[in-house]
Amino acid sequence: MFPVLLAAAPAASSAAKAAVPAVKATTVPFTLPPNFNYDTTPHSWLAQHWPWLTHTFAGLFLIFGVLLVVLLAIQTTKQEGLSGTIGGRVESSTRRLGLDAQIARVTQFVAIAFVFVAVLTSLSGI
Repeated sequence: MFPVLLAAAPAASSAAKAAVPAVKATTVPFTLPPNFNYDTTPHSWLAQHWPWLTHTFAGLFLIFGVLLVVLLAIQTTKQEGLSGTIGGRVESSTRRLGLDAQIARVTQFVAIAFVFVAVLTSLSGI
């Protein structure tokens, strides 16, 4: 039961406010209708019989999502790197061009895995 607070209407004039003591809030209990049912059963066969697998899909979905955001944030643009995006422009002669290609390939793999796990998670029924 959840109490619901009801307040009285304010008085019409300032003189009436001074004469009338403050009205206390009253609580009315909140109850659900008698025919209201909670449906807590899993809706798919996989969620009913192997709940650990559906939760594994959800965990992988979160991990791949965070990893994808991080990988996209550390990629460099053609004009300037991450430090230039944040606010300072730093030129470095020791920048390895192979690292950018490797990060791009890993990002592609993580993006494909993210979409695949998202489809599995939606089909698993959670």
